[in-house]
Amino acid sequence: MQILTHLLNNCRTTDRKIGQDVGISGGAVKSRILKMIKQKIIEKFALKIEPPILGYNVLYFVVTGQDLDQILKQVKLLGEPFFVVPCVGGITVCSIVIKDDPEKKIELAKNLMKDVRVLSIFEAQNLGFRTELTKTDLEIIDALLYEPRARIDQIAKSTRLSTKTITRCLDKLENNDAIQFTLVYDPKKFTGYIPFAILVWVEKDVKKTLAKLEEEFGESFLQKPFVAMNQIVLFFYSDDIFKVDEITQNVRKISGVASADLFIPKKITFPEQWVKNSIKSAMKSKRLHLTYQ
Repeated sequence: MQILTHLLNNCRTTDRKIGQDVGISGGAVKSRILKMIKQKIIEKFALKIEPPILGYNVLYFVVTGQDLDQILKQVKLLGEPFFVVPCVGGITVCSIVIKDDPEKKIELAKNLMKDVRVLSIFEAQNLGFRTELTKTDLEIIDALLYEPRARIDQIAKSTRLSTKTITRCLDKLENNDAIQFTLVYDPKKFTGYIPFAILVWVEKDVKKTLAKLEEEFGESFLQKPFVAMNQIVLFFYSDDIFKVDEITQNVRKISGVASADLFIPKKITFPEQWVKNSIKSAMKSKRLHLTYQ
């Protein structure tokens, strides 16, 4: 679980570095990672990009009681899927990337998705992500979509860029809060553990509330929390279903928390087509630097 946490937060972290933090050799870390891949606990390594840095807005949907294929069919009428997470209890959390006015899109969604029982629709307002991506950055990102853990020499070979350029770009990307080198795991394969997420709605100060949550629950985090304007998504794991409920109740008691909803995922997917389409479109631009705000 500790190795998974390291990889979820940055899958490019070396086996040796993970080993130093966990207290085992780099070789043992590599062996355990290969074992988790073979057992399909780790489905794939992934590059998760926050849509605002590529000029998109994001809408989130919480729906229930419908076939997943039907939900995706309805969602695709509105925009490209960003992630899709069916959860225990017949609830599915999904999001789409859009270029249009979010408010207009929400109204359109209410009309188009009449056949789907929608519990909630909301915009994930961005945290002020503003990054000047160059065409070179996008070319490297495109290569990393296929293999986020690729070595620098492998990326250089596939992009025909120098290793110096690759190294400089990777440092830039890994220090960008809007880009996460992570992985996709299968929650059903977590033998002995229950991965779960708690969506927290914050009353006022997000940073102050997050600090309290990290202080109280940080040791149980599966990965770093995801933060939007007035929402925080906490990722946990537990070896006891009753502890899951207890943690959820305790999160609700934290000062600054307006409400907290529990989600236990059955599957997690990060569709990447929207990223590939965005890169393909941006590469046609005559500008070297592509700035989105």
